[in-house]
Amino acid sequence: MIKSFIDKYNYEYYTDVNLKKYNSYKLEVIARYLIFPKSIFELKKIIKFIRDNDIKYMILGNGSNIIFSNDYYDGIIIRLDRFDELKINNNKVVVGAGYSLVKLSIEMANKGLSGLEFAAGIPGFVGASVAMNAGAYNHSLSEIVKSVKVLNPDNKVEIIKGDKLGFGYRDSFFKKNKDYIILSCELVFSYGDKKEIMDIINKRKQRRLDSQPLEYPSAGSVFRNPEGMFAGKLIEDVGLKGYKSGGAMVSLKHANFIINYDKATGKDIILLIDKIKKEVKDRFDVDLVLEQIIVD
Repeated sequence: MIKSFIDKYNYEYYTDVNLKKYNSYKLEVIARYLIFPKSIFELKKIIKFIRDNDIKYMILGNGSNIIFSNDYYDGIIIRLDRFDELKINNNKVVVGAGYSLVKLSIEMANKGLSGLEFAAGIPGFVGASVAMNAGAYNHSLSEIVKSVKVLNPDNKVEIIKGDKLGFGYRDSFFKKNKDYIILSCELVFSYGDKKEIMDIINKRKQRRLDSQPLEYPSAGSVFRNPEGMFAGKLIEDVGLKGYKSGGAMVSLKHANFIINYDKATGKDIILLIDKIKKEVKDRFDVDLVLEQIIVD
């Protein structure tokens, strides 16, 4: 049924695809279907088909914040790589959901546009990054997002802006309303000095190299920082640096990173997450909140 539909409308798709290169933990996961819609029209048609037939699906960004819990995804994975428009009008930018956040931050820096320096080390797509209000160095995307174009649950294009975006710490309207699919975003930058912006980016790049285990597959920070605390410090204080579960390990370099050091599975990572949460709760009575997303 699925194959006949996507063949009929000439979708770009692949079957029984290994998603290893589509998730930053480099987990070996086979997806039944991987589809790359080329337009809003194609996306609307496939979403309607999926919902009408109650088919399991997910919109996958750059996979940099995802943990696949199983080694097979029996449904449709949709990637919005082809939604990569970029329109710059002075300090206002419209960018597609499938555009690289790292690439965008560098391009804006090269044009003397300030506001995205913090994101030069966040390897996500724009859409998924906005949905989780990605941030670093006490800054986040909510500071520059003016409006978001979405496909709503009625399969219609809608613009959401202002307080309706519901931004909070690693949170937004879209995390609570997953039937809304981000298509593009309008961002507003401030003008700055190109050299100063690039200096900030380069200094932070070196800081990441010094403090984060970038030599291993990971998905960045595992837990949100509790108010007034650092998750990494709590994990280190309960003695879990270097703790292993199968092929997954709490990084020796930064305890709020879990790394795939030896062919880890999603289950290995999830067991490690559960262990960390229990130990921190027992010792400090702090409930760590997962920043990453577990996909069943």
